[in-house]
Amino acid sequence: MARIDDYKQALALGKKELSDKDPHLVADYAGADMREGEKENSCMCLDFLNEEILISWPDLEFSYNKTPEKELPIQEKILLLHYLFGAWASRGPAVKGEWISFQEVPDGKFYLDAFHRRAIGPLVLAFGEKPELLERLAKESYRAVPTDQGDVSVVVQALPLVPVELIIWAGDDEFPPSGNILFDRSIIGIISAEDMAWLSGMIVYPLMGMASR
Repeated sequence: MARIDDYKQALALGKKELSDKDPHLVADYAGADMREGEKENSCMCLDFLNEEILISWPDLEFSYNKTPEKELPIQEKILLLHYLFGAWASRGPAVKGEWISFQEVPDGKFYLDAFHRRAIGPLVLAFGEKPELLERLAKESYRAVPTDQGDVSVVVQALPLVPVELIIWAGDDEFPPSGNILFDRSIIGIISAEDMAWLSGMIVYPLMGMASR
């Protein structure tokens, strides 16, 4: 498990990678909006899991637009910095409409165990016996769109360039419930497999918490 010092180092590195980039280009490639401020300061507004995240420029500080008093977790800050840099580096690739599994992305097999622990396992545990609840809670929380995979499936627009599909197959007398999480092929080159595992957990854990209540 990463220590807080490792997270702080990753945060500092993520900021350094973006510090000399044109914020307007970064915003354009990442699907964000720029809001000009006083003097040389400006602010980027990025949709993330149905929340508006404000990112100040050039100091790259994060806040929620609607609840500025609330602090973003450091893992989310790191993920968003990686997303912004990846979108800039890959010049904002268009969504391809081709779903791929986690194993198909570079290093996906290496992080597969972590992906199952952080996302697939919790998803099946929370919704394997009540898949219809996944659709309802995902709609309420993320404005997810139902699809036709499995017994129940939804697409969550996690970030402007990153749709994520959650799928549940209900169990029966012969087989236990199962699930999967798919990604658009365009995600390759935007964020790493490790970030994809973190992002999947960030989607699933709030849903899991609501399901338990």
